[in-house]
Amino acid sequence: MDPPGGTPVGRRVVLGLLGLGAAGVAAGPYLQRVESNLAQKDPSGLSGLLPGNNGFRYYSVVTSVPERGAADYTLTVGGLVDRPGTHRLADLQAMPQRRLVKDVQCVTGWRVPDTPFEGVPLAHLLDAAGVRPGAKAVRFDCFDGAYSESLTLEQARRDDVLVALRLQDKPISHEHGGPVRLYVAPMYFYKSAKWLSGITVTDAVQPGYWEDNGYDVDAWVGRSNGRADAPTS
Repeated sequence: MDPPGGTPVGRRVVLGLLGLGAAGVAAGPYLQRVESNLAQKDPSGLSGLLPGNNGFRYYSVVTSVPERGAADYTLTVGGLVDRPGTHRLADLQAMPQRRLVKDVQCVTGWRVPDTPFEGVPLAHLLDAAGVRPGAKAVRFDCFDGAYSESLTLEQARRDDVLVALRLQDKPISHEHGGPVRLYVAPMYFYKSAKWLSGITVTDAVQPGYWEDNGYDVDAWVGRSNGRADAPTS
């Protein structure tokens, strides 16, 4: 079954991916290389059903994403704020941190239980920037050059929404959206934008990449996208 609003999947793609999955135990590292190449050309996300990712599935809406680290990573905060700013990785690491352990639920169906994320509460960054009257929402941009997401200001201020720096008690890898990604614990994982580069306070919700392709803007786990998954938070 296609994910809600997703790209239609051809029968040959489905059968090919299932065949690769069946061979996964024996194929080992070779399959990982095949999977990586296939995933870049697979808009359906079905390549994520292949084994070897510790329960997670890797998705990107572009063919490649440049890697960034402590030397060149920056996160801008702007829009309807009194004190716009730019934060380097070390700046974010020096801010108050919060650790959450929740299930991760993807709208395509897979789930990773009891997953630790750690990072700066988004509310802390918003308070530091000084949100102006009339602000209603927050937009998130990514250094892949294509992905975006959005939350209402009320959602963004929840204590289970992080600008995440660590996943499973390690720095977030590039494949998982590092060095910094958004983590929205109670919503489907497409809201947790990878490769986060910009936070912009706005006067209205601006639908993100997948919302423009049919996914729900309010993506509460178990209460959106036509799914009935158990809540993650």
